[in-house]
Amino acid sequence: MLSASIREGGLIFADIDNLRRRWKLPEQQDLQDSGQSCEALVPTQTRAMSSGKNKNQTSLVLHKVIMVGSGGVGKSALTLQFMYDEFVEDYEPTKADSYRKKVVLDGEDVQIDILDTAGQEDYAAIRDNYFRSGEGFLLVFSITEHESFTATSELREQILRVKEEEAIPLLLVGNKSDLEDKRQVSVEEAAAKAGEWGVQYVETSAKTRANVDKVFFDLMREVRKKKMSESKDKNRPSSVGKRRKCCVL
Repeated sequence: MLSASIREGGLIFADIDNLRRRWKLPEQQDLQDSGQSCEALVPTQTRAMSSGKNKNQTSLVLHKVIMVGSGGVGKSALTLQFMYDEFVEDYEPTKADSYRKKVVLDGEDVQIDILDTAGQEDYAAIRDNYFRSGEGFLLVFSITEHESFTATSELREQILRVKEEEAIPLLLVGNKSDLEDKRQVSVEEAAAKAGEWGVQYVETSAKTRANVDKVFFDLMREVRKKKMSESKDKNRPSSVGKRRKCCVL
């Protein structure tokens, strides 16, 4: 199932079957017992940057990033600014939008998949299905809304519960840094929370593009680091079952 349209700077397309494969979303049969529908789990649309030739794109390393945060904090604005260098102030919330872009990370061509999830409470029940497939998370709040900052703790707990591990690539992001006169969350307070979690805290502005690239690239580096560590552990010879040879004198 595929529909597509051309826009300046990229290709916008909706491909539900491909999206299920990319994010490993459950099929309809898997959801019957839970009462959910597949359409409720599949992001509304997928958008991919056009790279011209698409040469060898399928063989590039792919990093899956998920945008998480309360509604209205600017997750979509950050994503669209990173994807298209555009600031979109008003954005109608959806279940989720998925984006793919080819970038150069420390001299290496890679692809980034960004799943922009809705922050509204109406969609809270389906977040688990998205979180399971995520490799890295940008946990976003607005520095002008303390309630959105408080909500990050519960969202992080949800991520940890779904992923069933503590060492998850994650950045705490304070968005709307251009609205300094409306600040409700201090840098010190946010940095203290990030310190407790052992993660990096970065303030961004989707409007001015301040630190937008930084948060996505820093998160990709964390994802890459974790993948490399897991690969080393997997390839390390196991000593289990091996017996030492004894020499009787």
